[in-house]
Amino acid sequence: HGRAVRAEDFVYAIKRHFDPATRAQGAWLWQGRIVGLDEWKDEGADYDREVSGLRALDDRTIQIQLIAPFPQLTHTLAQGFAALVPREAVEHYGPEFAIHPVGSGPYRLESFDSARALLARNPEFRKEPFSLEAEGFDPASQSGLGLETLEGRSPPFTDRISIEFVAEDAARWNAFIAGELDFVKVPVTQFDRVLKRRDPPTLQDEFAARYHLGANLESGFVHTDFNMADPRIGYHPDPDQEARNRALRCAIVKAFDWQKRNDVFFYGIGRVFPGIIPPITPEYTDSKTPARDLDGARDLLRSFGWTADNLPVLEYGFPSHVTERQMFEQFRSFMGEAGYPADKIRPLTFATYGDYAKAYLNRDVMLATSGWTMDYPDAENTMQLFYGPNATPGSNTANFNNEEFNRLFRDSAGMQPSPERTALFQEMNRILIDECATISGLSRTLILLWNRDLALLPDRSFVGGFFFRFVGPAIAVTNPARAATNEAVH
Repeated sequence: HGRAVRAEDFVYAIKRHFDPATRAQGAWLWQGRIVGLDEWKDEGADYDREVSGLRALDDRTIQIQLIAPFPQLTHTLAQGFAALVPREAVEHYGPEFAIHPVGSGPYRLESFDSARALLARNPEFRKEPFSLEAEGFDPASQSGLGLETLEGRSPPFTDRISIEFVAEDAARWNAFIAGELDFVKVPVTQFDRVLKRRDPPTLQDEFAARYHLGANLESGFVHTDFNMADPRIGYHPDPDQEARNRALRCAIVKAFDWQKRNDVFFYGIGRVFPGIIPPITPEYTDSKTPARDLDGARDLLRSFGWTADNLPVLEYGFPSHVTERQMFEQFRSFMGEAGYPADKIRPLTFATYGDYAKAYLNRDVMLATSGWTMDYPDAENTMQLFYGPNATPGSNTANFNNEEFNRLFRDSAGMQPSPERTALFQEMNRILIDECATISGLSRTLILLWNRDLALLPDRSFVGGFFFRFVGPAIAVTNPARAATNEAVH
């Protein structure tokens, strides 16, 4: 039956990320932020020793003392990394705790393997009546989803949830159409079959009769970074050559056709934007779509003495996959229209995404395309991708290191969200665009379908967050809710 959650569980859970023995992945969220926590790690990670900046004052009160202002603290505490775990369970199961998770949520993990995770109702979960108003229910956009049937009831709303791990898009889609799954993210290859209109996304009649539709802009973006540590395309000890490299990067950016990339690979319903402040963030203000400028690209190459003979070989990295290969070929065709010889744009392929990531973190990839899923809804989370001290093996995979950008990032670090901070972010975005360190960006629109006998609300998928804000039967159903994913569930 367990016990009540205590403040000490929170303290213990955060400490675990700083214990080298756990090999946990979340320390970066609070590293250098909480008084005494880094020292606690360096001095042996003794769980019985108190950390002065991280204390449980009583069973219900937590005190955190920060080294410096950290406006994103509350965002970090809402991530999966901050999930509470009981010390006695960790010590009882030891290395097997990962397959015997003990938490405090509305469901218990009944079984878990490579094929599925089965969650069962937790009968001991606290009885708190559900409030649509408290959840931010918007009748204008969310009526008709069956959410009203949840009002006043206490979660969990369904007896079981089965999460199926299906790696291939086609297999997930076929299982959904066959009625084996209740929820699916629609593969782009099926958009023509499913959608009657693109703007706004509207279902074909046969699908509208069976399913609810969610068209969610992703919490992140896709971009292609230049490796600024590579003297062939990035920084160079000779100032004249560095200026030529910048002109080359800017010509490549101008020659890239974001609208065609959107149309061919994202069904034309992604959101193209300039720089690295994605539309999902409150700081997004620039709705101008970057326009392709082939004449400008050719002029830049000519003005800085670049010719077909002296242009460097561009090595475009990607994991071995059909779609990634097609994106490379499209990139090569874009550059060819600007005068870049096709034989000087070469694929650098890797067997797995892990191999690809290892290579660009080792600075071995000249141009690297990736997607960034935000950790929290704050543009600081994308700005840090280009902060100099975060260079690889950190999150700054472009190895961008601009003195003014770095200064503005430091100046903004302790500021609460405000017009003043937004102005700093916009100036940083302008610097990045002017330096042409990345080809960016596009946020994809996710098309989500779920059965009409379920009441649920898919939320934007921040890293470490929950994709469903809540889920339950809109009418009496005998089957558990079933959803498919190609990602691990924590």
